[in-house]
Amino acid sequence: MSDAKVSLPAFYGIKAGMTRIFDQNGNHVPVTVVKLIPNVISQVKTAEKDGYTAYQVAYNEKRESLATAPSKGHLKKANIEKNLSELSEIKVSEVSADALGKEASLEQFPVSTYVDVTGPSKGKGFAGVMKRWNFQGGPAAHGSHFHRRPGSIGCRATPARVFANKKLPGHLGVETSTVQNVQVVEVNLEAGYMLLKGSIPGSKNGFVRVAKAVKK
Repeated sequence: MSDAKVSLPAFYGIKAGMTRIFDQNGNHVPVTVVKLIPNVISQVKTAEKDGYTAYQVAYNEKRESLATAPSKGHLKKANIEKNLSELSEIKVSEVSADALGKEASLEQFPVSTYVDVTGPSKGKGFAGVMKRWNFQGGPAAHGSHFHRRPGSIGCRATPARVFANKKLPGHLGVETSTVQNVQVVEVNLEAGYMLLKGSIPGSKNGFVRVAKAVKK
């Protein structure tokens, strides 16, 4: 690894979509394409000052007209010239002040290794109980008047209220989801993409966190 880059246990990329490839035996392998974007260390968290050790990384470059003054000032302290709009933290056991302003390396994610991918799940909007909680529903026959409704949600006088966490219709999706033990199929730093076997959370063009697998 070059001196200009720092080895981190995770990085942030963009889910570009899904496609398929064929391995050496001609087997069809579905893969997800992750666009590799620069992850620059914008702040160093120390145990003496912050109570824990971590690196704050900045990513997602935008044009200068969309950058805010506070974000420009924060990046200027780290000598970062790019207008990066997203900030996230990656916890590490040890930190170094010399890493400030350096870019994260991807050499610790070679082919055939396993990673955990975290991202917001797809938003489904307002959903009923059958779609949201897999309720069975009522009879589909004519005149039943009970097809996709949730049914009774509680008693009358006792307890005279609806219990908390009762499964009811509501907003579905947009929750932080993690898929573990995803295999790295290909890494192309020149073209700026990584292929992961199978599917990962999130919508197209959404940000995902790729970290070393904790159970491998």
